[in-house]
Amino acid sequence: MATALVKHISIHSTARLHMGFFDLHGGLGRKFGSIGLSLTSPSIELSASRADQLLVTGLASDRTESIAKKIITQLNLSGAVNFHVKQNIPGHAGLGSGTQFALAIGTVISELYGLNLTTSQIAELTGRGGRSGIGIAAFELGGLLIDGGRVSNAAKSITGNKAPPLLARYDFPEDWRILLILDDKKAGIHGEEELAAFKTLPVFPENLAAHLCRSVLMQGMPAIVERDLTSFGRCIRELQMHVGDYFAPAQGGRYASKHVGAVLQYLEKFGVACFGQSSWGPTGFAVFENAEVAHKYLLELKMTFTELNLTFTICSANNSGAKVVES
Repeated sequence: MATALVKHISIHSTARLHMGFFDLHGGLGRKFGSIGLSLTSPSIELSASRADQLLVTGLASDRTESIAKKIITQLNLSGAVNFHVKQNIPGHAGLGSGTQFALAIGTVISELYGLNLTTSQIAELTGRGGRSGIGIAAFELGGLLIDGGRVSNAAKSITGNKAPPLLARYDFPEDWRILLILDDKKAGIHGEEELAAFKTLPVFPENLAAHLCRSVLMQGMPAIVERDLTSFGRCIRELQMHVGDYFAPAQGGRYASKHVGAVLQYLEKFGVACFGQSSWGPTGFAVFENAEVAHKYLLELKMTFTELNLTFTICSANNSGAKVVES
């Protein structure tokens, strides 16, 4: 007996922080290598059902329609989907919205039409995970994630279509809170601009890449296991300092937004253990040991930094993957 197709599906997928690359040299045959964290918010929430023609309502309709058309065409489906997007992640903010949208939409289409596509297959289909596998792993598993970078050839060009392998995944401490600093008037580098940036940047120093790999392996990873925010923060700050300065010619400084940068410098002045910029920004983040401390800093920052383009919000880590409900 044939299995009945799902008639209606809803999906909830969350943003991620990309906390840094640890091997931008690539001399050992793999390049990039990432560490990142799945968040509880902001998030994507959409519902969908099978339809004869593609229809998208709600938020981010153009983006959703573009991704859905691409997938439907590549899979040569005879039917389409009716989407309604209730919540979305800000685009080009360094929060991984593109990957989460692509995986959410691809998962919905796969479930509605009984295609049994894996998350990795959807990522390849939609061109996600070119440099980092953090967003894909965040969609599947949540938590703190570390990937092994992409295979590179002797000329340092990237080969293959598969996302970087996931090397480690940890539950992030439930008590720790993440403060997000968003700049609503600034977009992070993306698309063709991002490709051009990587082509024009100089060769990353091999000894510095080795130092950052050691920092992740012998400082950041043990610190998460032992719930040591101070040591974990040292690792992240080390990544942020060197990688941010390396990308500075492309993004205009260590941080893409001067307003977010001013907030992060303020947090550094007051001894905050863990902070930085997610991906190309402009979103900044800081990690605190509990909700009380996070709210204290939130109130202080709101009083100190009154620029209308700045938004502050507190969230937790998401230690599970995307949630799918069928009916």
